[in-house]
Amino acid sequence: MLISDAKQLLKGAATYIPGLYQLATPRGKHSGGTDKAAYCYEVWMKHLTLLGANGLGAMPVALAELGPGGSLGVGAAALLSGVERYYALDLIEFADVSRNLMIFDQLVEMFRSRAPRPSKGWPDYDRYLDTNLFPSHILTDDILNRSLAEDRVGRIRQALSAPGTQVGDILISYEAPWQSAATIQPGTVDLVLSHTVLECVDDLELIYRACALWLKPSGWISHQMGYSSIGYSRKWNGHWAYSEPMWALAVGKRPYATNRQPHSAHVRLMQKYGFDVVSELKAYRENGIRRSQLASRWTELSDDDFACFASFIQAVNGRAPGVGSDVDG
Repeated sequence: MLISDAKQLLKGAATYIPGLYQLATPRGKHSGGTDKAAYCYEVWMKHLTLLGANGLGAMPVALAELGPGGSLGVGAAALLSGVERYYALDLIEFADVSRNLMIFDQLVEMFRSRAPRPSKGWPDYDRYLDTNLFPSHILTDDILNRSLAEDRVGRIRQALSAPGTQVGDILISYEAPWQSAATIQPGTVDLVLSHTVLECVDDLELIYRACALWLKPSGWISHQMGYSSIGYSRKWNGHWAYSEPMWALAVGKRPYATNRQPHSAHVRLMQKYGFDVVSELKAYRENGIRRSQLASRWTELSDDDFACFASFIQAVNGRAPGVGSDVDG
């Protein structure tokens, strides 16, 4: 552990003291940004556009999102694009109906005006957009005229007001806390999506097994992940300098933290559960800790993992129907 990170041990220890939990939370908002309509619009546009570039054909009918965060806005954007069934699975219930509806109303206007993508982030996908920075080759006028019809928008709004209730062809299911892969029926989902979430999941094996269970044959996963310390260290990859006892103390009783798993761990699990990686984009940083500062558990990190700051992966379920049906929990 870095000496400059010693205060993280105090913060973690403070979580065991009643009343001090809020003072001990790491930097960053629990919402992950999804309490803003523009962020939700951007996340969906990015995943949808790159899926189209990598071979996705028709608009998914059923979407599962892992870790929606502060709202169901990403799912609402998907529904306004033509998705019919949306499953939102989270560790903690952050989203609420009033915020969902506020964001939804803003998203309706953004789609109706064919608003450009709000910001240029990573990975860059502008080359796939039209001159107005909108994926008009995917979200054509015909598609949007159907998906944004007044009666359909009304059904989505009604479903957002009472998650778990099917309104005509629209279903929104919000499970928080999500604890069981049985939440979604096997072989019923076209796309599983997450955005800067899987780096905080303790049981990655369960996640990828569940994805294989839920997806239809040739269904897709689309995940953007970051591998930084998310505030547990002054250096972006300083979490790999903590020994196991020191890391446990730094995390304390907080409900989530980075799982410290590198990029290659995700790729191995995807391949183990039958996914064919179609696109694997990676971003690197060099201003982290030195290899000599790695804790013993992490000394075998490859040079690529050691410098990999973020990744964006899209993969196809390459297994036959029924594979993954042994998923527990």
